[in-house]
Amino acid sequence: MAPIISVQNLTKTYSNGFEALKGINLDVEKGEILALLGPNGAGKTTLISIICGIANPSGGRVLVAGHDVVKDFRATRGMIGLVPQELTTDQFETVFNTVSFSRGLHGKKSNPAHIEKVLRALSLWDKKDNMLRQLSGGMKRRVLIAKALSHEPDILFLDEPTAGVDVTLRKDMWHVVEELRASGVTIILTTHYIEEAEEIADRVGVINGGELLLVEDKAALMAKLGRKQLILDLTEPLRRLPDCFSGNGLTLEADGNRLTYDFDAGNEQESIAALLTRLGENNIHFKDLSTRQSSLEDIFVALVGADK
Repeated sequence: MAPIISVQNLTKTYSNGFEALKGINLDVEKGEILALLGPNGAGKTTLISIICGIANPSGGRVLVAGHDVVKDFRATRGMIGLVPQELTTDQFETVFNTVSFSRGLHGKKSNPAHIEKVLRALSLWDKKDNMLRQLSGGMKRRVLIAKALSHEPDILFLDEPTAGVDVTLRKDMWHVVEELRASGVTIILTTHYIEEAEEIADRVGVINGGELLLVEDKAALMAKLGRKQLILDLTEPLRRLPDCFSGNGLTLEADGNRLTYDFDAGNEQESIAALLTRLGENNIHFKDLSTRQSSLEDIFVALVGADK
């Protein structure tokens, strides 16, 4: 089956010579959740804007369900819902009317029942008759999400949708995302909350300096680049490690009171049991032990740092 989004050698260079995107290639499958991670200025919003038809590429092309986003703008735009970073709303319109109007802009017939469903899902139904200027920033963010869902899109872009909003909205948002995924909607998410990407994404893409560093299945990425660490709090401090432990991943820390053992979970340099046995044979004893698994945030920081 062809991908629902196909980005092919996409570039974007501004008039001042700044290269925002440098030969991006990316396929997104129907029904998946893809999280795009990257620091500010990495190119995330530029990439989304081009796919949505808001900005024009300098080179390459983007296909949405086989349609070119430049040549077949109407066909592709009608399939896409976008939740932008900026709070851009009509301050003197009611919540219900502005969400209904967004549906009409995409050529969809009036459907009050669907609008009600969306507003209820985002805890906005009791605000349906309020003007937008009467809402808090978090509530306005909910309205942007509702507007993006008003025309029942096949693809939903969430550009930092929960930045600066309350915990309740985040929970509501991820509940809606799970329901949309179950119905077959494709979701592309950018976020600074890496734990959110780690929780809900199927695949993770890391973008930095206008380049897509990688796109991997989340579990495969963590298995390939993630590290595990065994931490041993020693009964008595050590001045130095015996030479027989040199080069096997052991590090002496905390003024000689702690040993850490870094290893690849899929390819251990030495089994934990064997290591503990050898430590005992060398009269190195511990009073407590714990393990730590590297997170998606650790991996992201390592990748972005390595790219500098």
